[in-house]
Amino acid sequence: MNKPHLPRLLALVLSASAMASAPALLHAEEGPGAGTTIKMGQATWDTGWFHAEIYRQLLEKLGYKVEGPTTLDNPPFYQAVAQGDLDLWVNGWFPLHNSYEDTYSQGAELVGYVAKGGALEGYLVDMASIEKFGIKTLDDFKRDEVKKAFDRDGDGKADLVACPPGWGCEITIEHHLDAYGLRDDVNPIKASYSASMADAVAAYQQGTPILFYTWTPNWTVNTLKPGKDVMWIEVPKVDLPKEQKSLEDAATLPNVPGCVEDPCKLGFPANDIRPVANSAFLKDNPAAKTLLEAISIPIEDIFAQNAKMNEGEGSEEDVKRHASEWIEANDDLVNGWIEEAKATAN
Repeated sequence: MNKPHLPRLLALVLSASAMASAPALLHAEEGPGAGTTIKMGQATWDTGWFHAEIYRQLLEKLGYKVEGPTTLDNPPFYQAVAQGDLDLWVNGWFPLHNSYEDTYSQGAELVGYVAKGGALEGYLVDMASIEKFGIKTLDDFKRDEVKKAFDRDGDGKADLVACPPGWGCEITIEHHLDAYGLRDDVNPIKASYSASMADAVAAYQQGTPILFYTWTPNWTVNTLKPGKDVMWIEVPKVDLPKEQKSLEDAATLPNVPGCVEDPCKLGFPANDIRPVANSAFLKDNPAAKTLLEAISIPIEDIFAQNAKMNEGEGSEEDVKRHASEWIEANDDLVNGWIEEAKATAN
């Protein structure tokens, strides 16, 4: 090959290479979100990371670059999203998070539903203790023989796996301890929830009585099944913090599997899991708003993924893979959401 032809050949090679890469570049840049970065948050409880990852991946399908998610507690998130330091998260629990309304309403709003209703909260006791002590409500923990049986740290109080500071459930549990006069009877454990529950599960497996708070979807009710291993117990009467007083009727629910009574006075209203987003962000990004309004995830699917996490598939890469697999398994549904969101931007 003669040397004069080399520059020409090189130019052809470069041109062909550019053409081959062009579709990939176009794909990366296409979509109504192209050129926009979303600052996303996620909750500290790992049972909410699966649906956060699904939303993150779907926003990327619209062309957005998603920064994060940044993991943080409720109070700093709601302040950050109101101020525009973060754009959104999909871990709002309402009405549980109504107490933050004064904060987030200054610049953010609720949009769409991850899972509407069906998110339960309450207190559970191991089945053996239910039968041995005849436990029906939290009031039974005022009895000396019950306190002694559930006192694992020797402080004279029944140990309750509760919620870490900053969680919405911590507010309600603290309210319950005062409302039902349980301060001298129950010790709320507020350390890492996952670690505290792992401790409780180990105690249960050794035949030790356990009392714990949980919510659904959550791995706990897969490991300790209501009606088989544990039972939902009732509160003596429904008594909610003042921000939730109007919801007290919704804290007694019929047909709760594994409850000591039907209907069951769980003491917590059923919750909707909802995205919360900065209002200015939603106004500037109608495609993202439409997507947030369109998405919903069956609570059973969240429950199933949470069980996988508890069985050892809990790394960041595992969660990303679980989300990708869910998106692929629901391809037609997802494509419909994406097309609807793109149409909004046109």
